Amino acid sequence: MRGDDTVRSVPDPDPRRPLLSPSHARVSLAILTQNREANLLGNVHGGEIMKLADSTAGAVAQRHSGGPAVTAAIDEMAFLEPVHVGDIVRCSAQVNWAGHSSMEIGVRVEAQPWTDASAPALHVASAYFVFVAIDAEGRPRTIPGLVPETPDEVRRMREAEIRRAHRLAKKAEIASGRG
Repeated sequence: MRGDDTVRSVPDPDPRRPLLSPSHARVSLAILTQNREANLLGNVHGGEIMKLADSTAGAVAQRHSGGPAVTAAIDEMAFLEPVHVGDIVRCSAQVNWAGHSSMEIGVRVEAQPWTDASAPALHVASAYFVFVAIDAEGRPRTIPGLVPETPDEVRRMREAEIRRAHRLAKKAEIASGRG
């Protein structure tokens, strides 16, 4: 462990479990926004952006786990800029961290006017979803581990471990206060 690490990676208890890179399951989805997705201010409703982000993350979770996976939590969703009716909205997602049956999927949302191919894509939202892979009976099932290959993937895994540690600490603190 380096001196600046705040979370130590836990070794996988099953060395026979396959390992996949984040690029294995990376997915991008896009839509052309329409009037039916507008909120009262005339922008695209945040719930529509969330739905696209969740669908993109779900595709990544399915690909990484090799079967059904369900949304267990939205760790964070930050809306950075409004999305306008008529924008092309693109979501890109990949696995940031994988445990025994759960995984964190990071999603980046960008928008670009559909009328201007030369306009730069604008980063409009980011989200972190937690998915759990399930079997036919709806119980958690084992998924492949994750092996980051680039410095960016290592950074994403480290940050996902920090978010996971915070989720677990918050859950424990709430439970102890109710006990």
